[in-house]
Amino acid sequence: MAIIGILLAAGSGSRFGGDKLLALLPEGTPIGIASWKNLALALPERIAIARVGDIALRGILADEGAQVVTCNDAHIGMSRSLIAGLLATDAADGWVVALGDMPYIKPSTIKNVSDAIESGALIAQPTHQGKRGHPVGLSARLRAELLEVKGDEGAREIVKRHASDCVLIECDDPGILRDIDSREDID
Repeated sequence: MAIIGILLAAGSGSRFGGDKLLALLPEGTPIGIASWKNLALALPERIAIARVGDIALRGILADEGAQVVTCNDAHIGMSRSLIAGLLATDAADGWVVALGDMPYIKPSTIKNVSDAIESGALIAQPTHQGKRGHPVGLSARLRAELLEVKGDEGAREIVKRHASDCVLIECDDPGILRDIDSREDID
């Protein structure tokens, strides 16, 4: 089965003050690249979605071996980035959707989410200490619904709608809950 990773990296980072995914983590890696590397270590097939005009991020992602898909209407919301990723991966049997501002997720967690989708789960989501996190795995059986998402919700409503079909994967990975919204979130 072809389970493809999609890194959503097309946000503007407005709460952060802009260029969030280019900001450096303490060890010197840009946030977006750390997120990409974790996805790349877990999945052989993956793409990154970047917004129009984000030449610097697109460049460093490409330097890391990413196939970068440009989202022309990312300003409308995360749903547009997700749809751009789905359209670019038509032949996928499923996807693991990761967020560019979540650089602390362990590759093993990403792989476990992928494995659940490959094993037939409609949706797979990691949990840590009872809290659901990211990335989210989605079966291609949801493709038509996913192509209809709107706004900044991404696949959240679809995950809620199919909650009884979601495989929850308990993990010892607090990174699934840790996104970077402000400079204070970097340590």
